[in-house]
Amino acid sequence: MPDRTITPSPRRRAIGLVAALALALAGAVVACSPQGAGGPTQRLSVATGGTGGVYYPYGGGVAKVISDHLDGVEATAEVTAGTVDNLKFIANREADLAFALADSLDDAAGGRGVFADFGAVPALAIAVLYDNLNQLVTLEGMGIETVADLRDRIVSTGAPGSGTEITALRVLEGAGLNPDTDIRKQSLGAAQSVNALKDGKIDAFFWSGGIPTGSVLDLASTPGRTIKLVPNTGTLPFLHEHYGDSVYHAVTIPSITYPGMSGDVEVVGVANILVVHEEMPEDLVYRITQALFDHRDVLVAIHPEAAKLTLENAVVGSTVPFHEGAIRYYREQQAWTGS
Repeated sequence: MPDRTITPSPRRRAIGLVAALALALAGAVVACSPQGAGGPTQRLSVATGGTGGVYYPYGGGVAKVISDHLDGVEATAEVTAGTVDNLKFIANREADLAFALADSLDDAAGGRGVFADFGAVPALAIAVLYDNLNQLVTLEGMGIETVADLRDRIVSTGAPGSGTEITALRVLEGAGLNPDTDIRKQSLGAAQSVNALKDGKIDAFFWSGGIPTGSVLDLASTPGRTIKLVPNTGTLPFLHEHYGDSVYHAVTIPSITYPGMSGDVEVVGVANILVVHEEMPEDLVYRITQALFDHRDVLVAIHPEAAKLTLENAVVGSTVPFHEGAIRYYREQQAWTGS
């Protein structure tokens, strides 16, 4: 498995939020560090995702833990389009921490794919958080049973600049579909996709996120509509052949996840990783990593996916090396595998 005082980055091309986040997360983002009165406050930005997904509340929890438990540090979670933009923000020092999907992170590290013109991103891992599940969502009665059934349909493949979009396009190709010609493509975030599906403006949408995803849960709980999640693990041989077998894997969405599901659904999974710029100071990364594990209960109270943050899981599945500050913490906890 793959393998510093920081000047606060310019604050910054507006990524959205900020006052509304505190209300939306019921205090998950703290205005200032309670211990920071004795000296200058260091301000950190956490790049998350759209408001309909898991990154947004989880990132608010990360910001709260940092602000509450690191002396002299104040963190703010910010809404973004998702993984691709997050990694560009890290490279440009417009964000200090970011959520990222392993497949996009792999491309970013190598300056490939959508990062070919942008260049390689100097991001290092703090922790592998949980799996993003590639959820292909439609409604019962639409006649969509497989990915191939999306041919000639109106399909949202995720917001531009999101990891959802990258994974969705690859899954479509794995089913033998050309995303540019074989579907009528829309580019919407999770919440916008749900509204469009409710209004009959699209037939299905892709969403890569943890479970349950709030916006998808909202759709499943809407009277008069029955949600349908379409299995897509039949595309794994293609994904493994073209992108390696360490990034994508099969994950089960249990039938109890969303109201109306008729059974378990097998979908493509890819790891979510919390990353920082390689030049973030080692001691700061160590303190952040320690705080996240010491106060994991705060994260779990905000979103259940945080329960998957364990010492065993955190060090497995990153497509970039880990930061030395994180490695120091894992070694102290006897969790570091050394790979």
